Amino acid sequence: MRLLMMTLALALSATPATAAPDGVVLLHGMCRQKACMASMAAALQQAGYVVENIGYPSRRDDVAGLAERVVGPALASPALRDCPRIHFVTHSLGGILVRRYFAGHPHDRLGRVVMLGPPNQGSEVVDRIGSWWLFRKINGPAGGELGTAPDSLVNRLGPVTFELGVIAGDRSINWINSAMIKGPDDGKVSVARTAVAGMRAHTVIHATHPYLMKNRNAIRLTLRFLASGAFDDPA
Repeated sequence: MRLLMMTLALALSATPATAAPDGVVLLHGMCRQKACMASMAAALQQAGYVVENIGYPSRRDDVAGLAERVVGPALASPALRDCPRIHFVTHSLGGILVRRYFAGHPHDRLGRVVMLGPPNQGSEVVDRIGSWWLFRKINGPAGGELGTAPDSLVNRLGPVTFELGVIAGDRSINWINSAMIKGPDDGKVSVARTAVAGMRAHTVIHATHPYLMKNRNAIRLTLRFLASGAFDDPA
């Protein structure tokens, strides 16, 4: 009996432990709250990820300040401590915070990133009305940094160095903004300006900017990219 127990103990000790699941950090966009990412969070949790849906005061600081205030602490979250990889899913400004943070802070557990409607090359809307008092009041310091000029913050960040998939929308319910934007757009950002050098994949869905993160197709594509690094169906 003693020999049997020793053999069983050795066998159990040799059995590899179940790997901890990957984590996903969700970052909302300008003037939004984490509640807008709830549908995405639920889908990711159902898929087995450890999810941290982060709320942050998007209007109270510039991009650099928000990136330091939000992304670093998210990576240090106790809930993600045992995750072998930490992915990011972002909407709009959230993607720019990720780009800004990882431009100066390499991280050995950074996994894949999905950006929904990111102004990676800025938005003509900011070019046109970013200097208006009301725009600055509503959008804060970060909003004014999202223009399309070559020396704008987003265009100085350079190529991404992580696995990135971008989902752009081509439906607008804001004709005033769309009149300022060249080409297909989602009411905030043109499809063309969501792209960035170094990205792995880019796709377009028929959705408008404020609801990209709730769109079923966007959620499905996000899950696929996090799992495979591509939007295309492997089949």
